Amino acid sequence: MKSTKYLYLILLTAFIIFSSCIVLKQQAKPTLFLIGDSTVKNGKGKGDGSLWGWGSFIGNLFNTDKITVENDALGGTSSRTFQTNGLWDAVLVKIKKGDFVMMQFGHNDSSPLDDTARARGTIKGIGMESKDTYNPIKKKQETVYTYGWYMRKFINDVKAKGATPIICSSIPRNPVKDDQVVLVNDSYAGWAEEVAKAEKIDFIPLNKIIKDKYAALSATEIKSFFTEKDHTHTNEAGAKLNAAAVVAGLKSLPNNNLNQYLK
Repeated sequence: MKSTKYLYLILLTAFIIFSSCIVLKQQAKPTLFLIGDSTVKNGKGKGDGSLWGWGSFIGNLFNTDKITVENDALGGTSSRTFQTNGLWDAVLVKIKKGDFVMMQFGHNDSSPLDDTARARGTIKGIGMESKDTYNPIKKKQETVYTYGWYMRKFINDVKAKGATPIICSSIPRNPVKDDQVVLVNDSYAGWAEEVAKAEKIDFIPLNKIIKDKYAALSATEIKSFFTEKDHTHTNEAGAKLNAAAVVAGLKSLPNNNLNQYLK
C-alpha cells in the first residue's frame, strides 16, 4: 500500500514538473506583433470583398512552433489614431521582453487633421511640430503631432518593454495610370527611413522592394495584384507578394534576431 502511495506521489511530482516546463516554454516563446493600416490587415483579415493585407499571410513564412505572429493592424488608422483610439495601448500591454513589433503606417497620415469623417491626419515630416485643433469626431481639443513624432512614440514604448521595433515603409499604391507604369517617390516611405536611422532601429524599405518588383512587370501584371475598387488595396495575390517582400527585406538585416524564426 505504501509503495503504491509513493509511486503515486512520484508520478504526480513528475507530472507537475513536466507541466511547469511546458508552461515556461510557452511563456518563453516570443511574439511578432504587427501594427499598421488596412494594407497590413483589411477588415477582420479574412479577405472580405477580396481585400487582403500582407499581415494575413506573413505568418506562413515563419516557424510558428517557435514564434507567434499576431496581426493587430486595423484598417483606416494612421500612426496618430492607432494611438489615440486606444489600439496601441491594447497591444503594448501584451508585449514582453524578447518580442518584436513590426510597424507600417503612412497611407492614412496624409488625411486632414480635423475633418468630420476621420480626423486621422498627422503633420507632415518627422520634426517636433504640433498643432492644437478641435477633433470633431471626439468632440474635444487635441494636440496633433508629426508623423515622425508618433512613430518615435511607438519605438520608445517598444524599447521600454525590452522588445525589438522594426519599421516598414508603406507599400506603394497601384502605379498603373492609363495602362502605363508610373513609379513615384513616397514622402512617408522616406520619413519612415529617416526615423528608423535616427532611432538606430532596423528598417525594411518595403516601398522600394515592391517597386523594384513592379519595375520588371507589365501594367497588366501589376494590376492583377490590386482590387478594382481603388488604387491602394491589394487582393490575395498582391498581399502574398508584399508578405514575401517583407521577408526579403528582413533577410537583408544582418543582425536582426527575428531572422532565426523564418522558415
